[in-house]
Amino acid sequence: MHTRIVIVGGGAGGLELACKLGRKLGAEQVTLVDQQLFHIWKPSLHEVAAGTLDIHQEGLSYEMLAHDNRFTFCFGAMTALDATGKTLTVAPITDETGEELIPERTLPFDQLVIAVGSTANHFNVPGAAEHTLSLNRPADAEHFRLRMLKLLTAAELRKSAGSQAQVRVVIIGGGATGVELAAELREASVVHSRYGFRRLDPHRDVQITLLEGAARILAPLPEKVSTAAAQLLRERHVTIETNCRVARITSELVEDATGRVFAADIVVWAAGIKAPDVLGTLGLPTTRAGLLEVEGNLLVKGQSDLYALGDCAACPTADGGFVPPRAQAAHQQASYLVDALLRRASDRPAGTRPYVYKDHGSLVSLGTQTSVGNLMGNLFRSTWYVQGMFARMMYVSLHLMHHQAVLGTLRTGVLAVARFLVKRATPLVKLH
Repeated sequence: MHTRIVIVGGGAGGLELACKLGRKLGAEQVTLVDQQLFHIWKPSLHEVAAGTLDIHQEGLSYEMLAHDNRFTFCFGAMTALDATGKTLTVAPITDETGEELIPERTLPFDQLVIAVGSTANHFNVPGAAEHTLSLNRPADAEHFRLRMLKLLTAAELRKSAGSQAQVRVVIIGGGATGVELAAELREASVVHSRYGFRRLDPHRDVQITLLEGAARILAPLPEKVSTAAAQLLRERHVTIETNCRVARITSELVEDATGRVFAADIVVWAAGIKAPDVLGTLGLPTTRAGLLEVEGNLLVKGQSDLYALGDCAACPTADGGFVPPRAQAAHQQASYLVDALLRRASDRPAGTRPYVYKDHGSLVSLGTQTSVGNLMGNLFRSTWYVQGMFARMMYVSLHLMHHQAVLGTLRTGVLAVARFLVKRATPLVKLH
């Protein structure tokens, strides 16, 4: 009898796992469940939001990936789980009018892998849920991009009428997402000033403010990386406010705990993540942040056939902490589970080696021309600081490595060349 492996969540880790297992076991044994129809590498969502990356060119169809990698794709969101009966429930799919296109389904499994990622954690800040946007999904990034285009258009019209006009963007959270979005927005605003918004001064009329509660941005990274990133952002006229703890948000402003007020036309929340709410309804052990508690072998505590990986899993480390929510961790965990699940599928003894996170460093994009970061991490007990075009090339290579895992080497190379050529024939930002 064939083993049935179901993977919920088509992010970086879940998709790589489905592709690698599908090539080995086939569509009858491997199923991927996701509520989106196409995949975008989540670290690139800030580029989608700024308009410098078109999701219709960048997105990879799950149906296409399923065909090419020999797994089955199930379109929908997981809504319930019967761990004892080994079934999960997938929500129905409806169109914009509410008409049901695909009914609710029940999927049986022998092994289940939960890789549903994370969502924004607003920490109960008043107004945060109602008046901010977060880059959780491609639809969120596209919504932000369209909102920015509307604000730029209104500002351009006011300038044409002789009035003063500004677009004020406030980004809450000075981690990688916030820093990368600030840099990408500044680069995009300069390009927008050439494409139809000629009356707007990209530095004066598009105000970008980055708020961080810690003493410096990119606090988890080495101070040299943080300092370099802050300097590059300030050179690009991005205002950085550290030691700024947000206390209240309205449709027009952000107020911090000391009473400082920052006027805002659009606010992005990038100050923290939590597990999707659905995990708290499954009857599985979770942390206070809602993450699934897993053992060193990535099995959910108390379960023998349920695994979890990526941002939604609280995976312990040797020093008593948890594996950080990074794409490289999801990639490593997917590789670990490929071996574990293939062993189970072929009735071979389970491996005794637990998953061990290896920090290869972090890279932060600061536009199309430069990046900053540290390489190697604890791989050789040393840290290499990198900046500039070399760091940018390393950052881009991470995206290509992900594509290589799901598309193969040849198609990744062809796709990279095709996108390079398309960018030479289309605007540098998406204008509609």
